[in-house]
Amino acid sequence: MANVKKEAPELECANCGTTSELTPVITYVHQGEEKHVCMHCLPMLIHG
Repeated sequence: MANVKKEAPELECANCGTTSELTPVITYVHQGEEKHVCMHCLPMLIHG
C-alpha cells in the first residue's frame, strides 16, 4: 500500500490568529467550546 498523506485541517490560534501552517497549534475545550491556541500563546493561557 502506498504512503498516503492525510491533509489536516488548518487551525487558527484564537488569541493571535496564527495558523498551524506557521507554528504548532493545539486544541482545548473550555466551557464546552473547542478552541485552538499556538505554542507562543500557550503560556498566556496557562498563567492568565
